[in-house]
Order: sequence, then structure tokens, then C-alpha cells
Amino acid sequence: MSLGLPSRLPGTPSIGALIRGETPTFSFEFFPPKTAEGERLLWQAIRELESLRPSFVSITYGAGGTTRDTTVAVTERVATETTLLPMAHLTAVNHSVAELRNVIGRLAGAGIRNVLAVRGDPPGDPMGEWVQHPEGVLYAEDLVRLVREAGDFSVGVAAFPYKHPRSADVESDTRNFVRKCRAGADFAITQMFFDADEYLRLRDRVAAVGCDTPIVPGVMPVTRMATIERSGQLTGAPFPPALLRRFEALAGDDEAVRKLGIEVCSEMCARLLDEGVPGIHFITLNRSTATREVWQQLAPSQVAAAA
Repeated sequence: MSLGLPSRLPGTPSIGALIRGETPTFSFEFFPPKTAEGERLLWQAIRELESLRPSFVSITYGAGGTTRDTTVAVTERVATETTLLPMAHLTAVNHSVAELRNVIGRLAGAGIRNVLAVRGDPPGDPMGEWVQHPEGVLYAEDLVRLVREAGDFSVGVAAFPYKHPRSADVESDTRNFVRKCRAGADFAITQMFFDADEYLRLRDRVAAVGCDTPIVPGVMPVTRMATIERSGQLTGAPFPPALLRRFEALAGDDEAVRKLGIEVCSEMCARLLDEGVPGIHFITLNRSTATREVWQQLAPSQVAAAA
């Protein structure tokens, strides 16, 4: 069923088309603030990173849909008050189909035609039981179809280099990913990872089953030991043991940990670009400094390609 939305507005680029372009995209991910101070930090980061002229930026959606209105409001403001191309995350948790259509319509009304469709985590406990809304959708592929039916959107989905925490094994995870792509996804962005080989294995196994949907790696530099401690919850994957030992050797020296994190992330991004990835998506945690440092350590030609 179509919402009767207009075709993509003139001058509104398709992120899917950008990612399939000849040069790699560079993009940043932000999350909706919960406090006045959080809002100040968010907009400070957005303004500082805007000068780097990223290909696009994304705004996440809180667990259980808890930041739905803030996500939409921030995405609208980015679209209308900055030079950035925004993409809104949309999740199915705790939302009826009618509510989801309302959100999609509001985004379209602000000229936003790029959406990352993810099923989402239950509120409170990301690993808790996932319960379908009685009038909602069950899988991310259903959400992709819903957005596609609503109008002329470019739709992305999530990919998991290790595998989704709820997937029984890598094979079933690959099948689930391909179903999302065949439901209408233009591109995918991975959950963060800390080992380039995990991404490359994902890309290879997806290609092996005949799926050519471009997969953009999502990266985040480790700037403190707490990031490592939470990495299992954040990614569903164990932190790479050899890399963990390098960080543990510096535990207690916050500046050394941060420096190593920037170095490791920069090296991984350079390798991924050498391997021909379609782009790099930086998970910023609403801070600009670490992202800028990684950006600046990439080869000048790579940075120029994104500008």
C-alpha cells in the first residue's frame, strides 16, 4: 500500500546511489540526545564534522523506539539547518504498522528520503526476548518492504560481521541478510567491529550466495577501556584477543589507550579502503575529536575522494 508520497525531491541524493558510486563514501552516525547538555554536545559535533563534508550522516533510534520523536526531530533539523544529507534510522520495536507509516510520512514531509531499516532491540535489555507488536512487523525485511511501499526511498539495512547475536550460526545469519536485501534494500551498514578480517569474511560469504548489495563498514575508535568492556554487548562479538592484549598493556594510561585506539582504527580503515570497500561509516557517539583524528590519518587521496 502506498502512502501517496511524492517522488524523491529534486536535489535529494539517494544514499544507495552514492554508495554504489566510483569513490568511497565517508559518513558519520549520531544518536538522539536525552538531556540539554547532550543536545549541546550533539550539535557541537555535527557543526564540527560538517566541515569535513561527509557523504551523509545518520541518526539512530533508541532501543524499543524510545527516541522516535527525537530521532525524527534531529533528522528534520539536520535536513533543514545544515548542508548535510541525513538518513533516519527506523526500528520496528513497540510500533504498529500505522505508527511506522506515520513516522515515514513525517520524514518524507521534511524531504528525507533515506532510511536505515532495522528491527531493533527490546527496551531495557538488548538481549531480552523480542516481542512483536500485535499490529506491527516481525522482521527487518518486513520493515524494508513497508518503507519501500510508502514512497521513493533509498533503504539501508544492518549487517553483522560476526553474526547477529540472535542468529543460530553464520549460515542462517547470511540467509537472513540476503532476505533483507531482496526485500528492497539498496545498501547495508555493519555493526561496529575491530578486526578488518571479520568484515572481509562477511563480504565474501554474502557474495558467495549471489548477493551484490554493497556493505559499508561501521567503525569506531576505542578511546577508553570501557569501550572494550562493552564491546560484546555493542557488537555481539568478542573483542579480538590479540588486540585486547595491546590495550590491556596500557590500562591505567588513558591517553595511551586513546592514542592506540586512533592508530588501530586508522590502520583498519586504510586497509579496508585498500580492499575496495564502498565507504566508511564512523560511529561518533556524538563526539567529533576522535573521528576527525582518524579521518586526518587516512591517505590524502582517500579523504579527497569523499570531499
